[in-house]
Amino acid sequence: MRVKRIVANIQASDLAAAKRFYEDALGLEVLMDLDWIVTYGSGEKALAQISVATQGGSDTPLPDLSIEVDDLDAALLRMKNAGFPILYGPADEPWGVRRFYVRDPFGKLVNILAHAPHEERDGG
Repeated sequence: MRVKRIVANIQASDLAAAKRFYEDALGLEVLMDLDWIVTYGSGEKALAQISVATQGGSDTPLPDLSIEVDDLDAALLRMKNAGFPILYGPADEPWGVRRFYVRDPFGKLVNILAHAPHEERDGG
C-alpha cells in the first residue's frame, strides 16, 4: 500500500470567500465544484507530505497549511492587493525558505513559501 495524495479539507460556510482567497488571490484552479465542496489545485506534481511540529519555526505559531509558490513576491503582492493582512514576514528563514503568513477567510493560518535556489542554500 502507498499513499497517492493528501488533501486538506477546510470547513466553510461561504464558498465565495474561498474563491476570493484560493482562486483569485492565490491563483489556484477549480478542479472540482459540486456546490457543497470546491477543490482547488494546480497542474503541478507534488510529494504527499504531512508535517508534525511543535511550532512554525522562528518561534512562530504552527500554520494550518503550507503552500509553496514559484514567486513569493508575486504571491505577497496578490495577497496584499486582495486585502488579506500579512501576519508574519516576508522572512528569509535559516532553513532555506522565504515565506509569509496570512489567514484565509476561515481563520486558517497559511504559510506561503518559496524555497531559495539550491546555490543560495548551500552557499555556492
